[in-house]
Parts: sequence; structure tokens; C-alpha cells
Amino acid sequence: MDRRDSLKALIVGGISSSVLLDACKQPVKEAPENKETVKEIDHPDRMPEEKLADKKLLQQPNFFTANEMVTITILGDIIIPKDEVSGSASDAKVPEFIEFIVKDMPEHQVPMQGGLRWLDMQCLKRYDKAFKDCSHTQQMEMVDEIAWPKKAKPEMRQGVAFFNLMRNLTATGFYTSEIGVKDVGYMGNTANQWNGVPDDVLKQYNLAYTDKELKECISFDKKV
Repeated sequence: MDRRDSLKALIVGGISSSVLLDACKQPVKEAPENKETVKEIDHPDRMPEEKLADKKLLQQPNFFTANEMVTITILGDIIIPKDEVSGSASDAKVPEFIEFIVKDMPEHQVPMQGGLRWLDMQCLKRYDKAFKDCSHTQQMEMVDEIAWPKKAKPEMRQGVAFFNLMRNLTATGFYTSEIGVKDVGYMGNTANQWNGVPDDVLKQYNLAYTDKELKECISFDKKV
């Protein structure tokens, strides 16, 4: 099961999130300083109070620092890198989504900011530099120790909890974005084109459409 199949299975079938890091081998890009969060979208089906709540959240100061946003961007692109199918997590504005979510759901603020601090402290001890300043190889060495809950060492449990949250937020942000929806292949509500009961099924029950029914009913090209 490749990385995208795993993520799609999580969305539609509830597969364990610990299998979602099969494709963490591509270089990642650093993000610019966090200057804005998710832009307000004026959906016609949103209630006025929902729009007002979003507007208030968007007007709040940034929760994450610029350095924290760079780290979030790197981690997001490790979890969902760009490939031949679609863009990366950062292309889908996942970092901005996470910035918005921690304001909308404050219970994520301490776990996220604490986890980012834990990650930097671990890298400072090992490599004498913060996670964002490490080489890609060093970043992957660190990620590999916290990305697999069943394989992680007991002393890595705080990092495992943080990475689980980061992975879940990344997958949620990506697969609720335009890029993610296209990646899944979701088409939304589309008109059904039905040519009636197939001939082989009708024959099983000794049934058949009358000439009148066939003339009156619309027939769609089966190649479409």
C-alpha cells in the first residue's frame, strides 16, 4: 500500500494512522514566514454566525512563530510530499490550516507547541541544531523514531504523541483542500446515467423491456 492509498484508506475506512509514512524520502522545502492564515471563504451555505466566528479567528495574531511554521511545513511535506499525482501538504496550505485549527480548537495548542519544542530539543542534543536547520537525512532519522508508535522506544512517547497529532492534522488539512479532493478523485454529486437493468440480469428472471419502453426511455452511450 503506497502513501496515497494509505491516506485514502484512512479517510474512507479508518485504517490506523501509523501506516501513513511510506513515502518520506523526498526533499522538502521551507516555508516563508507565516504572514496569514486560511483565507475566509464566503460559502453560500454557511450560516452568518459561522462566518463571523471564522472572521474573528482570522483576525487573531498568529499563534505559531515563524520558526515553528517552518518546522510544521517541513513535517507536513514529509508526511505528504509532492509527487506525480498532486502537490504536497504545503502546496495545499496545510500549515495555514493547522494555524487556523489551533485557534479554533485551543486544546491542540499545548500539544502542538510542546511537541515542536520537544522535537527541537531532541535535535539540539543529537545534531546541535534545531529540526528545521538539520539536513534532510537528520530530519528523517528523527522522524523515523517517532512515526511508528509500535516500534518507538518508550522515551520517545512524547514525540510519538506529537507526531500522531501532526499527521492527523496534516491528513485532515490536505484531504479537505482542493488539491486533496482532486487527489482522492471525489466528483461530488453528479447526475446518474442508467440504461436500465442489464440484459443478462433480465434473462435470469425471464423478463425483457417492451419495444414501447425502449423507445420512450433515454439511452446513454455506454462508452461515456
